[in-house]
Amino acid sequence: MILTGAGISRESGLHTFRDADGVWSQVRLEDVATPEAFARDPARVQAFYNARRAQLSSVAPNAAHLALARFDRCFDGELLLVTQNVDDLHERAGSRRMLHMHGELRRVRCTACGLNPAWDGPITTGSACPGCGAVALRPDVVWFGEMPLHMPAIEQALSACDLFVSIGTSGTVYPAAGFVQTASGHALTLELNLEPSEGWTEFDESRHGPATLLVPAFVDELLG
Repeated sequence: MILTGAGISRESGLHTFRDADGVWSQVRLEDVATPEAFARDPARVQAFYNARRAQLSSVAPNAAHLALARFDRCFDGELLLVTQNVDDLHERAGSRRMLHMHGELRRVRCTACGLNPAWDGPITTGSACPGCGAVALRPDVVWFGEMPLHMPAIEQALSACDLFVSIGTSGTVYPAAGFVQTASGHALTLELNLEPSEGWTEFDESRHGPATLLVPAFVDELLG
């Protein structure tokens, strides 16, 4: 099982959230990333995610994304890549055996019928659901206070894996920050991060440096 966070996409030009120059240094999460913020000012929340969605067309997968996609193609054992990222760089690189635990920028969710279609343009306060026609669309992003997606499948993979790798994560956001503890004892655990995460001492091994260097080298090791 492989977990990726914002650090793997930083070298593609997407800001992380918690660094000094990250997203939360520019806007308060309480204003754009909670259900209460959406209820209070849906236009502002939609504008924030519209801008982030539009930014995806100006970035491309980097060597770390491409290396994980190569591993997906070449490894014939069981594999699950779980990303905390809402960008689509893993898919564009070619990864297929993966889940987005925090949702996807290029999808929307209808709060009326539950439809979850692909969506590449802006969402306005008048955008209608292509399924039921209701004006009830929100970003397909897990906000603070909401349950991450696909948790049963993720927990099953954590309990069964023999290798758990965490790439580009801060180690501060739960439940992902606790995945290493779930995997410890029956799996080898490894952190690949620009610098030690909050929970780096929980890992059997921790390697530090740019993801574009560490991840391709590690995939080379795995594929032998």
